[in-house]
Amino acid sequence: MRRLFAIAFLLVLPAGCTVGPKYKRPVLQPPTNYYTEQQTSEHSIADLAWWDLFKDSTLQGLIREALKNNYDLQLAVSRVEQERALLGVSHSQYYPQVGYDASVSGAQSTLVPNHTYYGYNFSTFWEIDLFGRLRKLNEAQRAVYFSSEEARRDVRLVVLAEVAQGYFQLRALDEQLAIAHRTVESFQVTRDLFQKKLEGGASSGLEVARAQAALSNVAAAIPDFERQIVAQENALDLLLGRNPGPIARGAALIDQYDPPDVPAGLPAALLERRPDLRESEQNLVAANANVGVAKANFFPTLSLTGAFGGVSPQLSELTGTGKAWSLVGDLAGPLFTAGRLKNEYRASLALRDQAKISFEKAVTQAFGEVSTALSAHQQLASAYRQQLNSVDAYRESVHLSSVRYDSGLASYFEIVDAQIQLYPAESSAVTFDLGRKLALVDLYRALGGGWNLNDSQWSAASVSPSSSSMPTQAH
Repeated sequence: MRRLFAIAFLLVLPAGCTVGPKYKRPVLQPPTNYYTEQQTSEHSIADLAWWDLFKDSTLQGLIREALKNNYDLQLAVSRVEQERALLGVSHSQYYPQVGYDASVSGAQSTLVPNHTYYGYNFSTFWEIDLFGRLRKLNEAQRAVYFSSEEARRDVRLVVLAEVAQGYFQLRALDEQLAIAHRTVESFQVTRDLFQKKLEGGASSGLEVARAQAALSNVAAAIPDFERQIVAQENALDLLLGRNPGPIARGAALIDQYDPPDVPAGLPAALLERRPDLRESEQNLVAANANVGVAKANFFPTLSLTGAFGGVSPQLSELTGTGKAWSLVGDLAGPLFTAGRLKNEYRASLALRDQAKISFEKAVTQAFGEVSTALSAHQQLASAYRQQLNSVDAYRESVHLSSVRYDSGLASYFEIVDAQIQLYPAESSAVTFDLGRKLALVDLYRALGGGWNLNDSQWSAASVSPSSSSMPTQAH
């Protein structure tokens, strides 16, 4: 046995030469500030924990439920476990593989009486990682595992954003429905008034017809809003991993937290904050390692094969005489492959180039997403303020028209016209308010929101709605 270990040591001793390129992050040139950004700041809204941005306790409960039950997130977690197991499979190749077998056989002839033979055998195989092939395989699989982890974190962030945006869209539909109901009630009063005047001979059929048209036009929108609300609730239910049903409501859309200052932070920090960018880079690391695997295939492999066993006519004698062992060193390498290895190497280089281009594209796209969301939030906030001025003006117009009508200075057509213009103005205000809140969620996601929360903080069963802490422990 001492000789066996000595031989194995001499064979392992030269191992350690690893062929293939070492990974280096591509040289990137992030912009000094995001396009349309008015002022650069080292702080970012992505530093906030999600419960500090979405302060509605009902929305927080929906987000926690989604982080626990969302189907896409469960699939992502399962993929992580799969890649973790495959990493273990890859790592096992560093060690000797030992197997066994046992046999029972019998023989009989006219010259030899019945004999039963019992045998056992232990075999081992061990590839010596002479040129780093196994190390590169493990490096590639480790990167794939890390990539699946980042993919899970990205899915988690996407689920968070989709639940928040879906909830805001639901609250906007609720407000649109409420506006429609208020407008219908107002037009109903007008139509009834004209109808009574028509019956008393103080009004014309034209006034009644016009009031009825305005009433029916808005009333037709009510069932459509109700349809959209059911569809939106069902979409949220799917995100929550529950059967279709009603969704709890919290604060109105206008009361949802929307910070006036939304700093984006430094663009260079985006590479470390966005999980999808980290995922893309890990895919590049894996592709780079696979180049090393393809290159190592040009070189010979060195392996040890050993066997130890015994045979005996009696079970009680198996541990006695009749034992044998062997140890064989095997050196094997390619001589002629008709270009297979060369083309496999070329293919690995091309795959690495593709992964590099995908990574650079993802980074560039991320800068654009931040800039787009940042601009959208700023511009839609400005549009919302202007639209609120328009709503106030139309409401004043309705009031003044009523005063003029009561004073005999105007016909009721003037009131109807003012009411007709007020309805779309109020509806547009809700649309702009929704747009800026959706843009805020887009910005939080594009910046890698909650990047400094660890996994346990993300998946906590309960978080105090009044919490204003800023966790700093990295995931």
